[in-house]
Amino acid sequence: MKIVNVYLLAVALCGFFTNCSAQSTSTAPVAVESPNIRITINGMGAGPVVLVGMMNDKQYAVAKVEADATGTAVFQQEKPYQQGLYFVLLQNQANFQVMITEDQTFSITTSLQNLIGDLKVDGQTDTELLLENARYETGYQTQFRELSKAMQALDKTTPEYAALEAQRDQLNAKRQALLNDIYKQHPNTLFTKFKRAGQNPEIRKNLPSEDQVTRYRMEFWDGVDLADERLLYTPVIYNKLKRYFEELTPQQPDSIIMSLERLVDKIPNIKGSEYYKYFVNWVALTYEPTKTSLMDAEAVFVRIVQRHFTYERAFWSDSTNVYALQLRADEMAYSLVGQPGPNVKVPDANGKPQPLYDLKAPYLIVYLYNPDCEHCQAESPKLVSRYRDWQQQSPPLADVYAIAIDTEPEEWKAYVAKTGMTWTNVFDPTNRSIYKTYFVNITPEIYVLGPDRKIIAKNLKVEQIDEVIRRDQEKRK
Repeated sequence: MKIVNVYLLAVALCGFFTNCSAQSTSTAPVAVESPNIRITINGMGAGPVVLVGMMNDKQYAVAKVEADATGTAVFQQEKPYQQGLYFVLLQNQANFQVMITEDQTFSITTSLQNLIGDLKVDGQTDTELLLENARYETGYQTQFRELSKAMQALDKTTPEYAALEAQRDQLNAKRQALLNDIYKQHPNTLFTKFKRAGQNPEIRKNLPSEDQVTRYRMEFWDGVDLADERLLYTPVIYNKLKRYFEELTPQQPDSIIMSLERLVDKIPNIKGSEYYKYFVNWVALTYEPTKTSLMDAEAVFVRIVQRHFTYERAFWSDSTNVYALQLRADEMAYSLVGQPGPNVKVPDANGKPQPLYDLKAPYLIVYLYNPDCEHCQAESPKLVSRYRDWQQQSPPLADVYAIAIDTEPEEWKAYVAKTGMTWTNVFDPTNRSIYKTYFVNITPEIYVLGPDRKIIAKNLKVEQIDEVIRRDQEKRK
């Protein structure tokens, strides 16, 4: 494997992932008072107590205080804490959750032997709601599991199954009614925003299964207040984002791009929005071409960069980074699946330009490799074997156009002779013949062009080529 045209994507895709010079322009609610949080753990005695913050899927230590002999630790400072969900971590690794919002003067008492059961909160509504809900959820989950287990042992057509299903529906309805009551009484609390964001859409059982999935995906973000950036300092947004793209979105470039655009459209005002910055950075890094097995990940990258990493929209990045990303996307844009394969004319061993389109087989394999690349040394013999099989067919099913890159003429010629590559072999030391044509991040790179000379597949292993051709042939019947 050899990585060509190396660049550090994380330098430009900054914000939540890297340290960047651009300053955040978050519009999240700002705490208005200095924190004075008194936590007493009866039975603990002296020892360290750590306040652990959350940002999406990351956790970080915010403050560490030594508790006195009574087990009391006071978190006090002038600068307010970021509003969000926190863990209080004790020296024995035991912990419990709290919410910190505008009101940052409150107290908590509990016992080391029964942290959750004995926990009491004074002066912090969100944490009180969080605690009450956690206790309720413990009982709810126990009943739900028991009913579900009993149902699994029954035939779905029996009256007993129907009775248990009705009980489970009643249990869910009661839970939802209790949540709705909290939402009504405390509509603007962080707890309400957090809890609503974590709920799943209703499954429309009256619809066909495929329509159920589509509707579920379309409604997945309906309960999330994307104007309240406090939720970014809880795990709920990351968990939803990961599930939305990895489970609910088909792993195809067009589907991934469409899901991102629908999500971005839900943000009330993307200018300066931390949600906007997080979403587009997360998708760009998740589907970075060198880090995913997705075919044509470049299509995702190109669309995201061209639409979102612009001078007008990428408020978190400086102009140099934006320029570098736009340039990179422009190079990738010429060789996406579904586009016509560029008809390159690269010199052969005699210095004569060889047009790709002079090859007449129905399917053309563009093979980009480097003689020193270990993966190329493994894949080249496999491709030679497949090429011989294709050529024995009448007429030949496929032909190969092999482009050597980042090597020396003599080294290239020796490699061609050694491996028995008798197809069209070309090499341009200047790279002028292939600039902005067939993009390659990691060698070897394989493109497949169909009879109409459009790119039907890329980022392949040799053993995948025949299946790609077979599927394309089926589509053309």
